[in-house]
Amino acid sequence: MRDGNANSQAKSALAANPKKPRDRAAAYYHYALAHSYEELVALYGRSEYANKAIDEYKQAIENDPDSEFLNSGLAELYAKTSRIRDAVLEAQAIIQRDPKNVEARKLLGRIYLRSLGDMQSGTQSSEVLKLAIEQFEQIVQIEPKAIDNHLLLGRLYILNKDLLKAENEFKTAVKLQPDSEEAVTNLAYLYNEEGDGHKAAQTLTSVPEPGRSAKLYSALGYTYEQQKDYKKAIDAYRKAVEQDKENLDAMRGLAQNLLSDGQLDAAIEQYKLIAEADPTDAQALVRISEIQRRTGKLDAALETLKKAESLVQDSLEVPYDFALTYSAMGRYDEAIQAFQKLIDRTAKADGKYDTSEGNNRALFVEHLGNLYREIGKTQLALDTYRKMLPLNDDNAIRGYTNIIDTYREAKQWSQATAVAQEAVAKYPNDRSLKIALAGQLVDNGQADAGLAQAKSLLKGGDNKDDREIYVAISNIYSRLRRWKEAEEAVAEADKLSKTPDEKEYVAFVQGSIYERQKKFDMAEERFKRVLANDPQNAQALNYLGYMLADRGLRLEEAVGYLKKALEIDPQNSAYLDSIGWAYYKQGNYDLAEANLLKAISKSSNDATLHEHIGDLYQKTGRLKQAAEHWARALDEWNKSVPTEVDNTDVAKVQKKLEGARVKLAQQQPK
Repeated sequence: MRDGNANSQAKSALAANPKKPRDRAAAYYHYALAHSYEELVALYGRSEYANKAIDEYKQAIENDPDSEFLNSGLAELYAKTSRIRDAVLEAQAIIQRDPKNVEARKLLGRIYLRSLGDMQSGTQSSEVLKLAIEQFEQIVQIEPKAIDNHLLLGRLYILNKDLLKAENEFKTAVKLQPDSEEAVTNLAYLYNEEGDGHKAAQTLTSVPEPGRSAKLYSALGYTYEQQKDYKKAIDAYRKAVEQDKENLDAMRGLAQNLLSDGQLDAAIEQYKLIAEADPTDAQALVRISEIQRRTGKLDAALETLKKAESLVQDSLEVPYDFALTYSAMGRYDEAIQAFQKLIDRTAKADGKYDTSEGNNRALFVEHLGNLYREIGKTQLALDTYRKMLPLNDDNAIRGYTNIIDTYREAKQWSQATAVAQEAVAKYPNDRSLKIALAGQLVDNGQADAGLAQAKSLLKGGDNKDDREIYVAISNIYSRLRRWKEAEEAVAEADKLSKTPDEKEYVAFVQGSIYERQKKFDMAEERFKRVLANDPQNAQALNYLGYMLADRGLRLEEAVGYLKKALEIDPQNSAYLDSIGWAYYKQGNYDLAEANLLKAISKSSNDATLHEHIGDLYQKTGRLKQAAEHWARALDEWNKSVPTEVDNTDVAKVQKKLEGARVKLAQQQPK
């Protein structure tokens, strides 16, 4: 359908008859009739009126064949009545006679755009997109100061993945009209697409605050959200909502960023307002349920999900959230069944999945594997994780990582190393897998080789990719109890951390290093820094609570931290152990036993758990049971690699066990 190829076909069926003199009065008469019939078409949509309008246009053109106004009107009518081929031919004939006829070019461009919207992606749509671009490139040359033309051409360039040309068009639009909201937001959107959030924010904030509309503030909120700067995003979305209180999209942006920032009470209030304003918004109910689940209101979460379920039929998210809630409630059979149903629903007979399908399926498979792992079904967990391996590279890499971690938890060290080697052989360029293998080498006594492999992944300078490598190197040094090097490595990671989330994670790692060195004041400061940014960080809450409880300090405060951690993750065995230990330190032995037993049922090969419950049994006069658990603790430590064992703890438990055995022997009748 290119202009040059269609010239021979593009002659109007009403080509001028040079023998007939021009009669403008007759032309106007027929045009008036055509216009009347057009209005009837608009009112009633009947085809006979359209045909009569076309006939009258033809007679009008016959009497004034050089009138571009009449030819353009006929072409427009063809387009309005879906006679697209005739419209294209008529518009092309006009352009052939008058290449600078901007109205004909705009009509032809609109026809291509409309056709593009009706097509699936593919070769044909790509060709039509190019035809549309050709027309609008000509249009901006004819009307270089019309801002709308530059904006539309910029959007077409984005569709064609020609981002540099798109940027130039949007910049031209901004230059023509610096206060144009459309121009500024389109340019910012482009920068976001290119991953340059800083430029996007600069573009949007170049508009003075008094001139910023709700739409612009929403774009600014989205920009900060992409950078994970949730606090700035919240501020921008709040201003958007203040300007337009009925703007549900801005309200949704505000609610989502409050949720991402851990401001759960404020987030749930926003989602409730959204649900009230739009009772059909199932997504708002899903988010309310998520917050209820994360704050331990599990029964309420289920009820909210049931309301969401009634609004959507084919959702994957609602059954997914049901499965998460069942898991949080400890209703494992129902959770496993729910995840399995999702896996079955997303299965394809040919085993071929696009990126979105593969990611969804991998998410469900991973959660099912996590459940099996949590309830101690190691082989089922391993078999499940292996189903991630065919689901694109990113999911396969995550699957391998889960398999390695599962073998480690089961103290099957050689198998963990073998899988790490298999994974690196398959994905030799993936740094996360190489780090996992480096850790395995360290655990197998090859500390120098493991550290050398980890350090070889550093790119040097201020390369942001080095941040994760420095964190991993710090963790390796921590496992080796080389504290100075661990602190130095994480300090390098801190220098490369830019976002609040990145800084939060570094602070957490620093806190864990200080805690293991018994630098408790420094550790507490770091964990509180984490919680200042994310009050819902369950790991930091657990660390703080356990540190205090283990030393018998501020026990009420410790229990408070641990209760909050368990509200967020009620089935976590480490958190259950921590609160059980805190209750033990308080002398609340019944609650201590209930929580420690629940923890040990979920993680029966954890030596520290066996030590704790052994201490409880000794304290409550059950020495034989205490000795059994202390012996089990030593047995579990004996199965571990040296990096997993603190010899001071081993010696302490060994001494307690020997003392208990002496006492038990003395109690035996002679």
